[in-house]
Amino acid sequence: MAPSIIHLPNGQTLTVTPVFGGIQFKANDLNTHHNAFPPGWTIVINSEDEDDEAKHHLTSTHSDPDATPRAELPPSQERRPHLHRYRRPTLRNDHMFISSISNPSSHDFRPPTSPTRQIAMMLWATLWWYFHQPPPPPHLTTAASAQTPEEGRPKGEWRVHINREGIFKGKHLLPKLERMGIVATEDSTVGVDPGDGVTNAGMGWSHMFISQRTFWQLDPRIYLFTLTPTQSNSPYPSISPAPSRSGSPSRPSSNLSSTIDSSSNSAAASQIGRSNTPPGPFTSSSHLPTFYPPPPTQYIFSPTGVRHPIRPKPPRQGEVVYTRWIPSLGQYLSFRVASLSKQPCAYSGPTSTANPPPDSVLGPSTRESLRAGTTGTSSLSEPIIPTLRGLSLAPPPQAQQQPGDSNNNETCHMTDVELLHKWMNTPRVAHSWGETGPLSHQEAFLTSSLTSRHSFPLIGLFDGQPFGFFEIYWVKEDRLAPLLGSAGCGDFDRGLHVLVGEQEFRGSHRVKVWLSALVHYAWLADLRTGSVVLEPRVDNVKLKQYCEEVGFHKEREVAFPHKQSNLMRIRRETWTAPAL
Repeated sequence: MAPSIIHLPNGQTLTVTPVFGGIQFKANDLNTHHNAFPPGWTIVINSEDEDDEAKHHLTSTHSDPDATPRAELPPSQERRPHLHRYRRPTLRNDHMFISSISNPSSHDFRPPTSPTRQIAMMLWATLWWYFHQPPPPPHLTTAASAQTPEEGRPKGEWRVHINREGIFKGKHLLPKLERMGIVATEDSTVGVDPGDGVTNAGMGWSHMFISQRTFWQLDPRIYLFTLTPTQSNSPYPSISPAPSRSGSPSRPSSNLSSTIDSSSNSAAASQIGRSNTPPGPFTSSSHLPTFYPPPPTQYIFSPTGVRHPIRPKPPRQGEVVYTRWIPSLGQYLSFRVASLSKQPCAYSGPTSTANPPPDSVLGPSTRESLRAGTTGTSSLSEPIIPTLRGLSLAPPPQAQQQPGDSNNNETCHMTDVELLHKWMNTPRVAHSWGETGPLSHQEAFLTSSLTSRHSFPLIGLFDGQPFGFFEIYWVKEDRLAPLLGSAGCGDFDRGLHVLVGEQEFRGSHRVKVWLSALVHYAWLADLRTGSVVLEPRVDNVKLKQYCEEVGFHKEREVAFPHKQSNLMRIRRETWTAPAL
């Protein structure tokens, strides 16, 4: 199973502990009176017997394909599945629901203004933990494939069922969660039960689920929002640069403390000679989720005569656009917009060393076990929970510097122009990019990238340490589009240019992590994006191989005036999840 400490994209952490009758989630950031999460909640998760599920598949293959729920047997005559305790994920047999919420005294915590959104946030965090578990075998057993060797059987999507039990019993809760996209059902009928499944649990909303593919395409900003700063190293400030409307309700004490924190952060940044960064994607002075659907499509013509949608303005210089904890590396991966600032961009986001477990007396061996996803001889199917055996009251020995340790690293004290100057003049990078030259050349290069109307530059960071430069562009307006033709270029397709400058961050596993994260960001940035492309030079065999390992396929070769390239493409419908 995934580590007992789970790291959410907004910098918050949760402790997951098996308890009698279920699994408990406990928020570790309870130092504020307006924390979005309750102190804890408990889920019940069970697995249906494989035999029962197989029989269900065998029976369903002979049923009328046009049958509606009205033709089904009454609930009393339906099969009653045999459930057992959850041990490890199954492909389609797991069932879960939130059984209880630990609501504190109203004197200590302010009640949530939207209980539905808070429940959606708890369910999203629960699914974040669940889909970090080792994936189950993808093969399905049906009547037609019963005699087929396992490796040749059809594959199915990894799903988990959300039962209408516990706090999900309410008449309106599951319909609201379905509209928010966090649960779905294959039954697209209105139904014949006026009670919408409340009086008759076998109708309407009883067969809800969510798949792994769908979960990873849900924008976290819909479900996660930070009401007040949860920790000093959160990358997302508590207030926006503009004050709230005069008519908005406010709490003088919290506003004062937020202003003080913001002022102190600005002073600290100026003292160490670093520029301030804009608020991150979860920052909201109105205390609401920060996701907004895309506007209606409007079309214009580019200077070269290409008709394309009006593009939204990119994030601002220095703004963090993506952050995610990488369990296999034990580090945070982030992308921020490159900046022309004459001072280094300050990184205030979460890091692995700045987020120790709540019991800070965990010994080094226990911490390494949590990172590696195992505790001694424990199997991967067992929960990884710190025990007294792993505790140590002795001070930890001096740790060796790991890749991504931002302490005393020169790249953390360099401007983005200086970073580009260092990286572009490396022979390995110059062989692919051909942008060698003095500092002024790199400044002009970055200026051109920042003023492009169809692309913007990103700096990649592991635990706050810059490691690479990336460009994400709209293919329709790029010089690649004429080579693809109208059939090979969608209105919202994205493309990537990639560069890893720091030697210590090279390697196949890290490439899978950051490359799949860039694709993940493209899906989240616009739900209309159907594919992402790369066009590495044909002699860059290693990058082509890395792309294929992530899920790209070689569509064909294209000839630019300056290079012959492999056109690598990945489509949203074939993508499953980012590398963990």
